Amino acid sequence: MSDLKAAQDMMAAAVAAKGTEDPEVASVKRVLKLLDKTAKSNRTYGAANPVALKFSQQLFEELSNHLTTYAKLTFLVTRSELLCKDEVVYQAEKEGGSENLAFKLYADGIRELVLHQGLTEEDLAFFLDALWAGQDKENDDDIVTRLWQKNLAALTLVTAEEVAKVSSGADTFLKLDPVTTSDTTLRDLLDRERKKKEAQSGNSETQSATQRTARFQSGLVGYEVTEEELAALAKEIEQESQQDSTTYILDVLTAILASEQSPLLLTKLCSLWGHVITALVHAGKWAVLETVLSILHETEAVRPDITEEHKQQIAALLSGLGKPEHIKAIEAYLNRTPNANTEGLSTVLLMTGPESVSLLCSLLANLEHPAHQAIVSETLQTLAKDHIDPLLRGLTDRRPAYVRNLLAIVAKWNNPKFADTVEKLVRHPDAQVRKEAIRVFGLLKPNGNGARLILCLSDGEETVRIAALKLLTTGQYSAPFSQWTAVLSDDTFLDRALSEKRGVYQAIRATCGDEAVPYWQGLFTEWAWTNRKKKEECAVLAAEALGKLATPAAVATLELGQKKGGASVRQACTMALSQLHKQSKSSQPQRKQPEDAP
Repeated sequence: MSDLKAAQDMMAAAVAAKGTEDPEVASVKRVLKLLDKTAKSNRTYGAANPVALKFSQQLFEELSNHLTTYAKLTFLVTRSELLCKDEVVYQAEKEGGSENLAFKLYADGIRELVLHQGLTEEDLAFFLDALWAGQDKENDDDIVTRLWQKNLAALTLVTAEEVAKVSSGADTFLKLDPVTTSDTTLRDLLDRERKKKEAQSGNSETQSATQRTARFQSGLVGYEVTEEELAALAKEIEQESQQDSTTYILDVLTAILASEQSPLLLTKLCSLWGHVITALVHAGKWAVLETVLSILHETEAVRPDITEEHKQQIAALLSGLGKPEHIKAIEAYLNRTPNANTEGLSTVLLMTGPESVSLLCSLLANLEHPAHQAIVSETLQTLAKDHIDPLLRGLTDRRPAYVRNLLAIVAKWNNPKFADTVEKLVRHPDAQVRKEAIRVFGLLKPNGNGARLILCLSDGEETVRIAALKLLTTGQYSAPFSQWTAVLSDDTFLDRALSEKRGVYQAIRATCGDEAVPYWQGLFTEWAWTNRKKKEECAVLAAEALGKLATPAAVATLELGQKKGGASVRQACTMALSQLHKQSKSSQPQRKQPEDAP
């Protein structure tokens, strides 16, 4: 009986021992169970959902407690299980399929994963995201690649590729069976295996240092580069990091436009280009916008395979450049930025096309800075040449600067058919506009009837009258003397400056000729009781005009004034006749002197 009793006690002790679980293994199981729940909730509800956040917080607390107690959490990865210290700590459910944690890690090439003390909540969040980000179709990186990009210091892993690399040349392949020693990890086995090979190859010291400094092993095979290549790569990276973000984005969009084959994505891309154009217009980046428009113009040449629908989309983008909201945005930017960089603006405005002439006229009228007005004027000079109606309507505007800019455009066109429209501006309220209108009228109609110009001599602004006189004294215009009566009989004529009165007499000579001689003769012989000095001044100017007229009637009148005029008039007539005599002698051919006889 005693032997039976002893056997029963031994069996009970064995059962009790078997039922006692390693505390570390139990802790790992709890962590992995929470990890699985957290991952599922994140996938189902999203990481920002309160349920997912609650599981994430519980996981972090449980994991922190484990790492505080045991310093690290280690498990080996097989196709359907995770193992720690020879025990299964995670096993996929039958209905789990390919979404279970063990299979996912195994499929992405991970054979061991270790979490170290010091893992932060942010690190854990990234780890969870890396585990399941592959469900995003646009992110096809594996877990190893995603973790390698972050390079978490508190996480190390061993990959199947790394195991294969270390095992190459060995008599037996390094097995992934459960590690029998609880303190030994697969990473330790790999490190020992590497040290053996390094000792054999003579590179043990260098590569061991590399092993000690690189806790995170990605398992990816790299390339050996020289110091020069490293320096060149560093420089290239620095240049790329300093690249303007706008230019970088446009480069990416251009590359997509040149290569993308999906019609749906190309349709989205064309829509995106529209937002790019609008953003660049509002930001005043004309040079960049010019580049974008050039790219869109050349799309058909670069992509002959592009569909008709996409061609129409791109054509709509280009034609939409001159829509009202874009022109208004240009106006707003230029008016609030007096010293704006206008490189490329002229090209952008030209690309709006003739259909935008009316809007560009409004833009010219509303711009506040002359430099900006000049750019728009230059554009209108090109675009409005065959679409003149909006511009001609603008000539009736009451804003002087706008009208002067339009007159400058008309002057550069130099088309006589605009002469009548320009002539109407001699009655504009602004004196500068009236003066500019006279100048442009002279360009468009450089000869003919001078009656319209004579009317300008009654203008209250002296500069306007002088502008008209300059044209009338050229001798290219004609007018009957009766047209001058209103000017000469005006009460203010005698009070005008001497230079202006001289100009009037010279203009009369140039337009009327001998028809004005009787008027000047009356100045020589008329006895004045009032304004005697001013009238004598006019008579002297008349003698000067008659001397330049130099017709027989003009000479006869000067001879009469020489006899019957006052002292100053006689002197002026004598000087005019003397000058005529000198001119007559110089114009006669000299008689040849006879040669002496031998």
